[in-house]
Amino acid sequence: MTDRDDNAPEYMRRIRSFVLREGRMTPAQQRAFDTLWSRFGIDYRGTPHDFNANFARHAPLVMEIGFGNGEALAWASEHDLARDFLGIEVHGPGVGRLMNALAARDAGNVRLYKHDAVEVLEHEIAPGTLAEARIWFPDPWHKKRHNKRRLIQSEFVALLASRMAPDGLLHLATDWQPYAEHMLEVMEAAPDWRNAIGPGQYAEKPAWRIETHFERRGLKLGHGVWDLLYRKT
Repeated sequence: MTDRDDNAPEYMRRIRSFVLREGRMTPAQQRAFDTLWSRFGIDYRGTPHDFNANFARHAPLVMEIGFGNGEALAWASEHDLARDFLGIEVHGPGVGRLMNALAARDAGNVRLYKHDAVEVLEHEIAPGTLAEARIWFPDPWHKKRHNKRRLIQSEFVALLASRMAPDGLLHLATDWQPYAEHMLEVMEAAPDWRNAIGPGQYAEKPAWRIETHFERRGLKLGHGVWDLLYRKT
């Protein structure tokens, strides 16, 4: 394990990419925190975490930031048992819902943080740890004055690159075209990443990104979806 990185850009500590509007948890979701957190949850401590010890094996680690209600993460972990999955989400109801789903099938290859993903990356994930990172449908922060809150910024993708294994994969997806264009601009300028499809290209929807309830709702409203795939150089 390596020491924490104290040289992360200061903006990451000042500007968060989310607003915590914590909805009321159902009794079942609260019970999940009471009875299942010790099984699936990782408490943020601000020091590098030994994920191999946590999963009791050495396997490629896939991280999903902002998993929402956990539908895609639950499916992926069930259909890709050779890899381990790390989910990061700040909203309690979604975390509780996912823990119940994981417990129902006795999942052993998923662990969760309920914490700010930037801080987890800065302090708990050692360099070279991640085989893949997934950031699907992050908040687009539509208003121009809020664009600085978008998660996908040059400083963030540089931090993320430092935590990836060689040739690690970053998969981004959004249903907001201006954010897709912003993502493409940021990633094409990032020296630590190369477009897996070709310079300046979006990707076709990969089979491993299932169509969730959230996405189906957007498609019915006429929204497009843009996928981007990048490899760590």
